[in-house]
Amino acid sequence: MSPYAKVGGLGDVSASLSAALKKLGHDVRVVVPRYGCIDIEKSGAAVTLNSMGVWMGNKEEWCMVYRAESSGKAPVYFIEHSVFFDRDGLYHDNNMSDYDDNPLRFAFFSRAALQLCKDINFKPDIVHGNDWQTALVSAYLKVWHWNDPLLGGAASLLTIHNAAYQGIYPKSNYDYIGLGWQNFTEPAFESYDKVNFLKGGIHFADMVTAVSPTFAKEICEPGGGFGLAPYLSAKGSKFKGILNGIDYEEWDPQIDIHLPAHYSADDLDGKKKCKRYLQKLFCLKNDPKVALIGTIGRFVDQKGFHLIRNIIERVLDDMHVQFVILGSGEKNLEWFFQDLPVRYSGSAGSYIGYHNERAHLIEAGCDFFLMPSLFEPCGLNQMYSLRYGTLPIVRATGGLEDTVENYDEAAGSGNGFKFWESSENALYYTIGWAVSTYYDRPAHIRKMMLDGMKRDFSWETSAEKYVKAYAAAIENKKEADSYTPYYSVESKKKKPASASNKKISNSGNEITPSV
Repeated sequence: MSPYAKVGGLGDVSASLSAALKKLGHDVRVVVPRYGCIDIEKSGAAVTLNSMGVWMGNKEEWCMVYRAESSGKAPVYFIEHSVFFDRDGLYHDNNMSDYDDNPLRFAFFSRAALQLCKDINFKPDIVHGNDWQTALVSAYLKVWHWNDPLLGGAASLLTIHNAAYQGIYPKSNYDYIGLGWQNFTEPAFESYDKVNFLKGGIHFADMVTAVSPTFAKEICEPGGGFGLAPYLSAKGSKFKGILNGIDYEEWDPQIDIHLPAHYSADDLDGKKKCKRYLQKLFCLKNDPKVALIGTIGRFVDQKGFHLIRNIIERVLDDMHVQFVILGSGEKNLEWFFQDLPVRYSGSAGSYIGYHNERAHLIEAGCDFFLMPSLFEPCGLNQMYSLRYGTLPIVRATGGLEDTVENYDEAAGSGNGFKFWESSENALYYTIGWAVSTYYDRPAHIRKMMLDGMKRDFSWETSAEKYVKAYAAAIENKKEADSYTPYYSVESKKKKPASASNKKISNSGNEITPSV
């Protein structure tokens, strides 16, 4: 969750959606692990629970809970468990390898979030999980808390931000997860004799959403969803796509605190100043008339950076352009882009890592923003770019297809340039199309810039759609519970804890052991 810990778009979404829901009048609480990068003092967090007991399938864990709150934002709870979360990375180490104990870490976190509700006496109508890391909450609600006075009425909604990452781990972790071997089945958690967190979460969730309508459609197509298509299709009306929004308090060239000059659709002079400052920062030749192309992202194949690597020198040799690149990821790509300014001095600049101020400046100072993703569930940078009058060059997939209107050369309309084939030639010639339009049809470029800047991708619209999805999830739960609950017959036979095995949390609430 931005600004505390951020890896990709989920960090922006969890911050912006919760704030938009609160603005609509809802009582929203956000729960995140206290990762090692989170500075409790700087976040202004205070201790809420000195100790909280969390029962897992075969052992009990103890943790500490902090709470932070700022004006206009939803309160945020940090689950502190130093063994699990006090590390350099969130999900993987410096070599981009998953931590071996990830299934334990996020099973615990999902249970801890629900236990927190009990210990602070918060009765939710909806528990909203995101991706595989918190997919288990929908299962825990059905299997562990189906008759709980506080949590038994809560419906679950699971949002898929990236179906490629499903949380698939050896089944040796399943006893700790504690969802009963009767639920280790092919429709639910079992996947080629391993545990699949996301698939199980989909099975148990009362409502599932994806982060754009086109992405929702793509992952339901035969062979789509990285193997999840049959399970998502089986959800029927309980699965839909809701486009992410963007936070205009953070991403607006009229008020952006990271820019050397502000501008709007009515006065674009500030954008020229931003371009000049960006060229100086990245040691590019000072040329206000050259077409400047920027890209930001994780250096992985999914984002199309292997395509960029294979054609960028051809573009720099053949076209009158400049490039700025910001990002990190696979080491071979980092080395390539880090070395590029040496070979193309004055025409290419790069920054390896993430730098928020530079990211804002690239959005403002460039003429084009490049996103050749092989798949893109939603994407936020193309929406930032449109707001900043920077025309996106994208592959027409997922949220990129939903948000970018392709340039119509005859009418001079549209707000970006799209291609469909994930090939080097398609990318090269689409860049060439955009660059030729920049030099040969500047009136069209200006018209497209102004069109993009006027588009509304605010979170208010998306938040209202989520509220409707929450209402649908509640109705789905009522309907399912009325005739055939998901939870197993075995869990219905749950007996009260005996005096010898009852545990009391630090807050005085009884913690019921696992079945």
